[in-house]
Amino acid sequence: MSHIPLSVQLYTVRDEMGKDLAKTLRKVAEIGYRNVELAGFGGVTAGEFKSLLTDFGLKAPSAHVGIDLLQDDALGKVLEDYGAIDCKRLVVPFLGPDWREGGQGYTRTAETLNKIGGMLKSQGFQLGYHNHAFEFEDRSGGKTGMQLLIEGTSPDLVSFELDTYWVLFAGVDPVQFVDGNADRINMLHIKDMDAQDRSFAPVGSGTLPLDGLLAAAGRAPGIEYLIVEQDRATKQTAIEAIEISYATMKEKGYS
Repeated sequence: MSHIPLSVQLYTVRDEMGKDLAKTLRKVAEIGYRNVELAGFGGVTAGEFKSLLTDFGLKAPSAHVGIDLLQDDALGKVLEDYGAIDCKRLVVPFLGPDWREGGQGYTRTAETLNKIGGMLKSQGFQLGYHNHAFEFEDRSGGKTGMQLLIEGTSPDLVSFELDTYWVLFAGVDPVQFVDGNADRINMLHIKDMDAQDRSFAPVGSGTLPLDGLLAAAGRAPGIEYLIVEQDRATKQTAIEAIEISYATMKEKGYS
């Protein structure tokens, strides 16, 4: 069994959570997951969500939180809520256009991430950044947005949650990227790509070089979680998708 624990991003089952939160979390636990990554609290308070996690034997070590909520007056409430459920890894999931206008935009964003990371660290939290494909476009003198973010942020303040689907979608080898940036990555989104239409697919059913990625994760010194995610499930239900993904990861020694 691998030493890197497995988690699942609950954004995958957002529609199911919207219909019946407790039933969905129960099913996630029944599949075998013991860790979840949050994308909001599913319409309940942090305290109510904590009770549900406890009921089903789940923990939430990480969460996606918009960059605007990690600044100014909103930050206090965020730290209170996520602190209440012992969720200490807060990840910026996306950058709007204003945050990534050319090389200078990424440079300013890196400065902001450092500032947020410092505030979070002082309160016992960790800041992460989650990529899509646009960060791998050339932005400044042959450097991609991702390079600018990595070079412009302090390893002590900002880690990276690498979304392997979007790396692959951008035409970059995710195994090589993990190996080349192993000291900056603390979590991996394990997300597969359909061979026919490049849509999202259950882990193990597409073109993601899974064995190579898992080997690279094992070589990386700081990867704390492998997180199953599927943005949309079109060929099965979302619950079926995370069940297929769990079975694949369990077969590989991760559960």
